[in-house]
Amino acid sequence: MIQLLVAFGLVFVIEGLFFAVFPGPARRSAVAILETPEQVLRVVGLISAAVGVGVIWIVGLLF
Repeated sequence: MIQLLVAFGLVFVIEGLFFAVFPGPARRSAVAILETPEQVLRVVGLISAAVGVGVIWIVGLLF
């Protein structure tokens, strides 16, 4: 459970740094997301989730 909370915290740190360091591109990416069809967002989300699970699985095997 602690690792899950640490992972969520890390997501917030990375997102916060992205918005703090690159506010212009962050704004443009938010606009692009709003203009992207829902089906494309679903596919990208599923692919991202699968890649994340794969990374976690590989790290678990290595360590």
